[in-house]
Formats: sequence, structure tokens, C-alpha cells
Amino acid sequence: MLLFRQQEKIFILLNRPLLLLICSVCFTILLIFYALHAPDSINFTAKNAGYVPSNSSSSLHPPAKEDAKCNLFKGRWIWDEKGPLYTNFSCKTIPDKKNCFLHERMDKDFLHWRWKPDECELPVFDPRSFLSIARGKTMAFIGDSVSRNQMESLLCLLSTEETPKDVYKDAKDRFRTWHFPHYNFTMMSLWSRFLVTSSQTIVNGSVTGGFDVHLDKVDDNWAPKLPVVDYAIFSDAQWFLRQNYLYEGGNLIGCIYCQEPNVTDLGPGFAIQRAFRTAFNYINDCKNCFGILTLLRTISPSQFENGTWKTGGSCVRTSPLAPEEIQDAGGTDMEYRNIQMAEIESARKRGEKIGNRFDVLDVTGAMLMRPDGHPGLHWRNKKKGYSDCVHWCMPGPIDVWNEFLLEVLRRQSHFPLRSR
Repeated sequence: MLLFRQQEKIFILLNRPLLLLICSVCFTILLIFYALHAPDSINFTAKNAGYVPSNSSSSLHPPAKEDAKCNLFKGRWIWDEKGPLYTNFSCKTIPDKKNCFLHERMDKDFLHWRWKPDECELPVFDPRSFLSIARGKTMAFIGDSVSRNQMESLLCLLSTEETPKDVYKDAKDRFRTWHFPHYNFTMMSLWSRFLVTSSQTIVNGSVTGGFDVHLDKVDDNWAPKLPVVDYAIFSDAQWFLRQNYLYEGGNLIGCIYCQEPNVTDLGPGFAIQRAFRTAFNYINDCKNCFGILTLLRTISPSQFENGTWKTGGSCVRTSPLAPEEIQDAGGTDMEYRNIQMAEIESARKRGEKIGNRFDVLDVTGAMLMRPDGHPGLHWRNKKKGYSDCVHWCMPGPIDVWNEFLLEVLRRQSHFPLRSR
């Protein structure tokens, strides 16, 4: 018996390191488990530890209340060394007409300005946050080629997160659809000159460059597709600024710039008002469009100097304007913007009673300060000497429209902002 006890003591002494090792491993496992599963209120901190407390700047967090109420669209452009999120090399979908560097634009300072609202900060565009908000949704840009310009900007910004699939293109490349498979997000461009029905004006068998515009009939290019759309972004203006004939109820009621003795010149503002009213009324009357978020993107100014498109006008500036440098308080651009704003507000008041949401991307003021952002002569110009002072270079100041868009969507969805 004594011999057995002596052997047991010898065994324990010989295996004590092994027991200590087993105890140490068990204690370490318990400590790691506790650190990983402890409540957020307990701040486990260790040197080089991967755990980040919930109030860290790298976590998702809601915006401050004052930021949520801040007017995003009143501010100024300030210098930004960082520049854009993409380049004309990294984004493969930039159209030639907006690829200004491809067409020998040499100055680059215009890329280094960011929009600063007076009362808050506008977050840098975060493609992952955008796609997370839009997961499983369909977004339509409805309008003219400037509307398409915004979609192309968004496509480049989102492509830094996921490469989209080109799903559809019509023969004239006016209707496009792109899909982001990982997020099941679909984005489409629906071409419409006036948002309402129109046809080219024919005189003596020849086209005149003007249109017969039926202000009380929505354009079938976009209206039938609305039931599958979650976000509809409406914009139009440039096609109204030419000689057009205006109809309601099938009857001629006036014109724009026609200078005919028996036809009342009602002006672009009247036509813009009626067209947007018809479009927004259609949305509120649509039985299959419940839950859609409708956004107005206000008029984007064309900024020709010393002439017009056809008379040698140009846009050669290389830096932004300050707010106090805008001439005539924005002139007719602000007049048309105010008309659009009145129509979206009227639609919002009606829509909120039936569950429809309306909001605004009020870009006019910001873009009046950016005459430096147009292609000018630096585009795929089939007519030598013509400057494009309507569309926007990519990358360029147009990218802020989609920073506005992300922030409006985030506010509408109450989605937390992902800090970088």
C-alpha cells in the first residue's frame, strides 16, 4: 500500500506541467469566449485586439438629429485634395461624350472640389451603403440625356463595390438596364424628352427641330414600367427651351418661342409646370405603384458664355464660382427650378395621404457654381467647334448628385451611415 502511494506521488509530480498546460488552455478558451460574447456595454480592450467598441467610428451609426434636418443643398464648394472615387481609366462604362480627359482636357483642378452644406457635412459617397439600402430594389432615372448622365455617374461610383451586368440596351442606346447581382439591385434609364407625349413638328413634310407636346398625356416610354420601380428619379428641362407647340385635350393651347400671330407664347415655365404636374399626378393616381419613392432632380443649368450651342457659345472656366458670384440670382434656371419645386411639394401633400413619398435632389444652386464641370470642346464632337455646356464631365461635379441621392435615401429609409 505504501509503495502504491509513493508511485502515485511520483506520477503527479511527473505530470504537473501537463496539468498546468491543460488548465491554462481551458482558461484561455473561456477568456476568449467571454470577450467575443460579452455585451456591447462592456468595453474589452487589449493591445492589438480586434474587438472594437460599439461607439467606435468604424461602426454603423445613425446621423445626428441636426444633420438629419440640415439643408444639404445650401452651401459652397471647398477645395478637396482627395479628388473623385473613380477615374476615366478605372470606370469602364463612361461614355465617350463625357470622358473629357480622353478628348484632351488637360486641367484637373475641377476634380478637387467637394460640396460643403452650410450647416452640416455631406458624407463622401459610400457604394456599399448605397447598395445595402437599395438591396432588392429597382431604380429608374426618367428624363433626358442629363438624367442619363446622372445614372452613368452612379454606375461608376457603384462599380467600385461590384461590377454590374449590362442587361439591356435598345437600338438607339436610349434605354439601358444594369443589374448588381450580389445586392439584387437594378438600375435603368428611361428616355423621355418632356415626361409627357410628344412628336416632332412637321412643316411641309420636313422636321423643324421642334415638337408637338401633349401636356396632359404621360409618356409611354416610362409610365407602363412604373409598377416595377421602387425609386423613380424625374428630371427634364432642356427640351422645353426651344420652339415647341403645346396641346391639351388634343387642342393647341399655345407655344414656346413660335412667334406666330395667332398662337400664344406661353413660355418654357408654363410647359415645365404642366408636364411635371401630369407626371406626378400619374404617380399618385397609379393603382399599382404603392410604396414608390419619387424624387425630383431639379434643373441642371446649361452654362454657355458668349453665345449659345449654335452660335459659338463656350464654357472654358477651370474653377467654381462662389455663391455671391452667381449672376441674376440664377436667372431663368432658378425660375424653372422654383416651378419644379412647387409641383413636387403639391404632389407630396397629396401623396402622403395615400402612402406615396416624394422628395427632392435640389442640384440647381450647387451646379450654378460649376461652369468648370462641362465637357466644352472636350467631347466626341462630330460638329467641330460646338461646345457641350449642358452635360457634365465624368468624373466631375455631377458625382455630388449621387452623394445627395444617397443621403436622401438614407434619411428616407432611416438607414445608418457606415463610416469609413
